[in-house]
Amino acid sequence: MSRPPLPTAPLDPITIEIVASAFRSVVDETFIALMKSAYSTNIKERHDHSTAICDRDGRLIVQADMSLPIHIASMTGLMETILAKYRLEDIAEGDVFVANDPHVAGGTHLPDINYAAPLFLDGELIGFVCNIAHHADIGGMAPGSMAGGMSEIYQEGLRIPLVRLFRKGELQQDLMDIFLLNARIPDERRGDHFAQIAACRLGVRRVKEIGERYGVGTIRQVFDELVTRTKARMREAIAGVPDGTYSFEDVMDDDGVAAVDIPIKLAITISGDRAVFDWRGSSPQVSGNINVPINATKAAVAYGLRALLDPDIPNNQGILDCCELVTEPGSIVDCRAPAPVAARAHTSQRLIDIIIGAFAEAIPERAVGASNGANTTAVFSGKDPRSGRDYLYFETLGGGFGGRNDRDGKDGVQVHITNTSNLPIEAIETEYPLRVVSYGFVEDSGGAGHYRGGGGLRRVIQPIGHDCLFNGAGERFRNAPWGIFGGNSGRPGQYVLKGTDGETVLDVKPSGVVVGPHEQVVIETPGSGGYGDPAERDPARLQEDLASEKYSRAYLEKHYPAAKLSD
Repeated sequence: MSRPPLPTAPLDPITIEIVASAFRSVVDETFIALMKSAYSTNIKERHDHSTAICDRDGRLIVQADMSLPIHIASMTGLMETILAKYRLEDIAEGDVFVANDPHVAGGTHLPDINYAAPLFLDGELIGFVCNIAHHADIGGMAPGSMAGGMSEIYQEGLRIPLVRLFRKGELQQDLMDIFLLNARIPDERRGDHFAQIAACRLGVRRVKEIGERYGVGTIRQVFDELVTRTKARMREAIAGVPDGTYSFEDVMDDDGVAAVDIPIKLAITISGDRAVFDWRGSSPQVSGNINVPINATKAAVAYGLRALLDPDIPNNQGILDCCELVTEPGSIVDCRAPAPVAARAHTSQRLIDIIIGAFAEAIPERAVGASNGANTTAVFSGKDPRSGRDYLYFETLGGGFGGRNDRDGKDGVQVHITNTSNLPIEAIETEYPLRVVSYGFVEDSGGAGHYRGGGGLRRVIQPIGHDCLFNGAGERFRNAPWGIFGGNSGRPGQYVLKGTDGETVLDVKPSGVVVGPHEQVVIETPGSGGYGDPAERDPARLQEDLASEKYSRAYLEKHYPAAKLSD
């Protein structure tokens, strides 16, 4: 199916903005519809999902404002897979495609399930409405499909290659049966799948309404204009960075199997309006599940460019087109099958810290201290004594965001590419047989500096009336988040099992920990690094730190010895 030519008459700027705003409204509406329709707390409360519109060539045109940056390249990965497998003339109205596999279907880890529905206007395929959502369990060896000890992707859960789940509006029930049979909480999974399907269909209806008003030609011109504008604007931003090569490296704590202190290296070369990100010299892919598929690395680079150079730029294909990557196939940043990837978000967060560290030499005023650099994961599972039904609570917790050149870091937030919400205590205690014993900040966890780093979170959870299993996946538990330009490192995180006979510090990526009704799991997420010499901190701010009760007098007197703190 050849692509019809675009109309020759250019659109006026007002029409472009009106139609572009309409597209943004569509993806924001589908984001909210998916959130409100989902069954799992991970989607309806934590908002671990994204929505987008792509054109018929698979380019990302517009993404919802609340979407996760790590999902940006998963959407285009799905599009590339669809266009490689199917001829355009074989795609019909009412079709719905689904996939999750990072090695054969453009995904980044198995719990993130991608959906796409084709958009037809006047009988012409013009694009796709897409969404992606993190399912709390996709099967595999561990509840939540994420834990230490996974050494190949087959242990991580159900692998879904690209399949057509709906054919001309008709559900292929056999496929859905396979999806649900492989999940631990099938009723919840069914609800989340159909929430994604409904969001796709809503998006298709809304774009059709726009098309009926403005016409196919206008829609296609606006698609092209949005990508062209973004690409030109990003090229201009890159050109504002001094030419040169800027390098940085960091390490991952471990892979949850055997390897420790795993190196990742980056050299960014700026030449005019081009930025080349060379990851060669990084570790080969590892046995554990912290490997990163190339689309997740691409998403990290896209986020780094946008966050550091032009934060207000639209998040679309124009940014991805400016991401020039050099990698070694089979490395930790460009892994190959059967590499496990469940905890790829931890490494993706580290990639962001490394990008920021490299750019700090070129644009120091935009650098920040290392953030918590993790996606601290907690999974509690068991049988609810109230109902006799299986349950599974999955959450990733935020931590510190690093100090900046003009302000302190943020406490207890999701950072960079995983901007999800926290799960409210009320939701946890309503949905699951768990008690949140306490929830607050980790004292003294933000690194000292002219501007201090943000602090980590501390959540203590206890099962009620039953034994449960705990799985986790942590990072920056051994290697603290570094400070910058003289700032101090933040405090590392930890998992602790607290019982009547004492406390046990758990592994960085624990798996299958049995927790009794008189025991508690303490989750402490990492803080973040400070910015600048602590000696330059305003004494009034130190007094505020003490009054906040997030920093002890002993800590402040140690790291700011010249401070004169009043009672």
